[in-house]
This record gives sequence, C-alpha cells and structure tokens, in this order.
Amino acid sequence: MLNLIPKHTYDYQQLWALIRKRNKWLIDLRYFAFLFLLIFLFTTRYAMKLEYTDEQFTVLVSIGICILLYNLILYYVSNSGAVNDSPEGLNPITLSLIQIQVDILSLALIVYFTGGIESPFYIFYIFHMIIGSMILPGYAIYTIAAIVVVSFCGLSFAEFYGAIEHVGIGGIYTAPIYNDFEYVLIFSGAFGIMMMVSVFLANSITSALYRREQDLKITLDKLNNAEKIKQKYIMGVVHEIKSPIAVVQSFLDLVLGKFAGPISENVEDKLTKARHRSDEAIQIINDVLHISRLKLMGEIEKSEVDIAEVLNINIVKREAQTKAKNISLTLEDKREKKKNIPGDRNLLDLAFSNLIGNSIKYTNSGGKIEIVISDGGEYTEIEVCDNGIGIPSQDHGKIFSEFYRASNVKHKYQEGTGTGLSVVKQIIDQHDGGITFTSPSRLADEKGTGTSFVVKL
Repeated sequence: MLNLIPKHTYDYQQLWALIRKRNKWLIDLRYFAFLFLLIFLFTTRYAMKLEYTDEQFTVLVSIGICILLYNLILYYVSNSGAVNDSPEGLNPITLSLIQIQVDILSLALIVYFTGGIESPFYIFYIFHMIIGSMILPGYAIYTIAAIVVVSFCGLSFAEFYGAIEHVGIGGIYTAPIYNDFEYVLIFSGAFGIMMMVSVFLANSITSALYRREQDLKITLDKLNNAEKIKQKYIMGVVHEIKSPIAVVQSFLDLVLGKFAGPISENVEDKLTKARHRSDEAIQIINDVLHISRLKLMGEIEKSEVDIAEVLNINIVKREAQTKAKNISLTLEDKREKKKNIPGDRNLLDLAFSNLIGNSIKYTNSGGKIEIVISDGGEYTEIEVCDNGIGIPSQDHGKIFSEFYRASNVKHKYQEGTGTGLSVVKQIIDQHDGGITFTSPSRLADEKGTGTSFVVKL
C-alpha cells in the first residue's frame, strides 16, 4: 500500500478536511468538464462545420457520458461513508489519486480522438498536474507527470511513424502537423518541460504552505498547553490565597460577635469595613477561579435546564441585598411554552448571578430591576433590565473585555476585577448563544439611566 500521507503531517483531521474539500472541487469541476466537452463537440461540428467522422464523434460523446457516470459514482462514494479518515484503506487522498488517474485516462482518450499532438485539449494535462500537486505527495505526482509525458510523446511519435492511426479534426489546420518530425520533436520536448516545471512549482508552493500550516498548528497546541498549565498554576495559587482570608474572616466574625469581649463603636465600625473588604477579596478570588476554570474547559456537558428556576433561585439569594437597598426585583415569564434549555446548569447559574448581582450593585436605593423571559423564535430571551447608573457610551465597546470596569464605577462603587461580564460572555458563547445590552434602558428615569442586558439561548 502506497503511503500518500504528506511528510510533516501533524494534524490529521485538518489534512482530511482539506483533502475532502479539494475532492469536492474535482467532482464539481467534472460536471463543467462534461458540459464543456459536449458544447465543444456540437458547436465545432454543427456551427463551425469542423469535420468529424461519425465513429469519432460517437466515441467522443460516449467519453463525455462516461465522465458524467463515473463522476456520479465518485460523488456517491465520497458521501457514502466508504471513505475513512485513516491512513489505511480508502481515505480522501486515495480517492484523490483514483480521481486523477481516471481523469488522466479520459483525457488521454479525448486527446487521441481529437488529433493527438494537434488536439486543443492537451493543455488540460497541465491543469490536472497542478491540481494533483495540491493534493498528492511529490513522488506520486512526479510519477504521474512522467507517465503522462512519456505516453503523450509516445503517442505523438507512434502517429508520426504510422504505428497507430491518426484521428484528427478536419478543418482546424490547413495542413497536418502530426507528420512533421521537427514539430513533433520540439513540441514533445516543450510539453515535457512545461509539465515538469508546472508540477515542480505547484508542488513546491503547496508543500511549503502545508508545512507552514502544520508548524502553526504545532505552535498553537503548545501555546494552548502552556495556557492550561498557567491557568492551573493560577488556580492553585489563588486558592491558597483564599484560605488565609477565610481564616481572617472567621476571626473578624468572632470579634464582631462580641465572643472575645465588648468592643467600642469606633473599633466595631473599622472591623465591619474590614469584613466587607474581605468579602470583596473573596469575590475577586472567586472571579479569577471562574475565569481559569472556563479557560480550562473544552466542551461543556449539557443537560435540560429550567431557566426560570435558575433565575428564581438567584433572586431568592439576593433578597437580603435588595431589601437593604429597597430595590424592587421582579421576574416575569412571558413564554407561551415553558421549554427547558440545553446547557450547563452551574455555568448558567454563574452567568445570571453575575448579571443580577451587577444590577443590584449599580442600582441606587429605591430603584427597580425587571427580569423578563420571552420567546425569540429559535431562542429563549432573558432580559435583565434596571434603572441603575448605566454604562457610558465611551465604554460600550469594551464592557465585555477582561478586567475592564466602566469609567463611572471605578471610584464610586466597591472594588471589583472587571471580570464579571467577561465570564458571562464566555459562558453564553459556550452555549452557542448571544448577549447584547443597551444603555440607557427602557426603565430609565430620574433615578438613573439604567442598563438592559438581553441573553439569547
């Protein structure tokens, strides 16, 4: 079995996808070749009045029909599952070799029955060699090119010496040239050089590009592996940082709970602020851990998720915050059919927890937040809308970037990493969904311009 796999192949899936695409080109082009041959024959015979014998014309039409028939067979084989993405057996490259061989045989017959060295179709040999150079390894296409050159030159000299009958098209030339030795010799030499140079150039360029693609793939995989190692390192370090902060929180809770004795009001105020800052530190650590986990995850495992339930649970979790700020937080489900959504429940919970948390954080006391679930064609739409501080227009293009915080929150509101919306965007993208926002929102009033996030799943 010939090894047709190109050297330097690293990503076999990319190779098979590329060859399958080029096989499809060949099959599509063959339909045009069939039509072109028939149009050429009937136009030259009946419109241009060129001379064909009845037998010659019948044979050429039959060759065209054969091209169509074997093209249909090749189309069926390529789409039937018989072609496997494996170095062994019938793989896409083997199918390419078969296609090129039958095409060369068909072309040889067409060239012979249209005049041999006088045929206008000889140029298509070069066309096939260029296509073959884009698919087959060098030794294979050079071997085929050499066989074509030897066969064509042998045919030309056999016709010159009368070893085989010359079948030409009457009316193309004023005098026959197949019996001119100098012309046959020069033409054969030029044809051979042209074929080999065309193969050399096409194969060299294709091989160089292929090696470059494979090198880039290797480099990309190395970068991805390095990124995974980095994220694992970050997760390990950040998780270790979280432990002492949690211990500090425990001691602060003991002191604030008066378990270590009474404390002054001034000290209690300072310790309460320290407790809040430690909560922010834990939240920042959790955000970094979420981002690292997302980057380490490849494909997510999906199950049926009741999105209304996920939102209700998040609303219940935030009751203390909304009551403390006197914020109205409501959920309205406008869907006609309460269908579940395929997705990762934990990730979707994290995404909507971020969106709802942001709305509460950046909505002033006495404000309102509305969550609306509605049908959006093939999608389920979830809108989280508030009348909070909004997002300045100059920040609209950057709001989903990692570690970016809007210009109107950096000094007025509690600290953050700017990773929340980035995490949301990554989660929604992993679920093949989309997220958009508008600011001001439909709830804009004297209390705030507001922001409306719409998630489509």
